[in-house]
Amino acid sequence: MKKLLTVFLCASLTASLCACGGAPASQGQAPAPQAPSASAVAPAPENAVSQGDIDEKAKAAADEQIELASTYATLIENIPEITPEEEEAWKSEPAYGQTIRIGYNGGLCLGGFGIAQMKGFYEAEGLKTEVTKMSTQIDALGTGKVDVAGDHIATLLVPTVNGVNMTFTTGIHTGCKTLYALTDGDINSTADLVGKTVGLPDGIGASDQNITYRFLNHDGVDPTSVKYKVVESSACILAMQNGEIQAATLSDQFAKPFLDDGTIKVIRSLTFDEDFRQEPCCVHAVNTDFMNANPITTKKLNIAFEKASNWMLENPEEAVKILLENGWASGDEDLVLEIFKTYNYGISDELTEITLSNIIDDYKSFGLIDANRDTKELLAKVWNRVLA
Repeated sequence: MKKLLTVFLCASLTASLCACGGAPASQGQAPAPQAPSASAVAPAPENAVSQGDIDEKAKAAADEQIELASTYATLIENIPEITPEEEEAWKSEPAYGQTIRIGYNGGLCLGGFGIAQMKGFYEAEGLKTEVTKMSTQIDALGTGKVDVAGDHIATLLVPTVNGVNMTFTTGIHTGCKTLYALTDGDINSTADLVGKTVGLPDGIGASDQNITYRFLNHDGVDPTSVKYKVVESSACILAMQNGEIQAATLSDQFAKPFLDDGTIKVIRSLTFDEDFRQEPCCVHAVNTDFMNANPITTKKLNIAFEKASNWMLENPEEAVKILLENGWASGDEDLVLEIFKTYNYGISDELTEITLSNIIDDYKSFGLIDANRDTKELLAKVWNRVLA
């Protein structure tokens, strides 16, 4: 009977999910993020959330987000204004007066793009914009099919390092992915995954695997000592129950009902673990040729996006309604809102820069990026803090 219920829940949730790069996800701020209960969390390595302290850590994260929600407007006020000289120079840019293509397929993680469009933040900066659907962010941005988009750092970083024509200009949000295992299973830490198989809904070499590699690497577990298998989100719970896989990296939105009913437990999390929960998960990216030809337009795009992020922090209920009404999010509104509030849109550029540098070093340590390449040079290649 429990497996029949699992099948029903998986099918229902798969139909409802939207997120970064086409997978489920979310973010937000106060009130408190709804962390997994202590009973749903596996004993963890030194840096991870343990059974005894997850509620305390989640409360600390919530307190940070509450404080952020009340102070973010001040940060917005400190964003450099477009000067009269820049406004005049803007008229000479190729993009001036042209329609700018915003790549956005929907999803809570990247909701700032939809909100900036619908609430007039782009228009307020004098920009003409349209939301454009994409096949993949990497192809669309790299080839100039869209001018700006966003996705997981874990999706975009390696292709950008390897020459795809895009530049990251600000962070978007924290959290959204977690490594789960069955509550009544034998996996209680990343160390238990040696020789076992982890399910990856978005494929080999994509964000789920890269995120999982970082979980393992931070805990001193060789990522190559673990096996990986592509399994759709909708099939991961049953695949764990049938022994096909022993864990899966899933979006928090998809996993939450199964976490709440005790089917699965947290092993490692971008959302709640101390060593990951303050990192931006996704980045705002611009086609590099577009950015170089249109520096003031790019600055305006970032200002509009930051203001949209601020508005979402202050108006989570209305933000969720807008995303649902426009088909950019789907599912039960209360669940979507609850997940939305566990993610932090108020990411500083300083923190984004530090995170990118750390991830480059991590990727170098387990071979996703050539270890001989200089981290500072790679950071300069992929990152441009246009609002500095």
